[in-house]
Amino acid sequence: MIQVMDFSAGSLSPSLLISSIGLVLFVYGKRMERTPQLVVGALLMIFPYFVSDVQWMSGTAAVLVGCLFLALRNGL
Repeated sequence: MIQVMDFSAGSLSPSLLISSIGLVLFVYGKRMERTPQLVVGALLMIFPYFVSDVQWMSGTAAVLVGCLFLALRNGL
């Protein structure tokens, strides 16, 4: 069962930060027509709604940004 995000201050603040970074990446990817930034930005904006644990949220965001870094380093 999918657990929707709870609205406590402990999980809302990291969620807002991660989603903001996702928005910046998404807009950059859309304007520059860069698919990796567009996809990772969309994922960073969407997934915090479904993850309420701060450690999982931070870890997932770090993995997504790390994958973006590796994709860009390998020429995508």
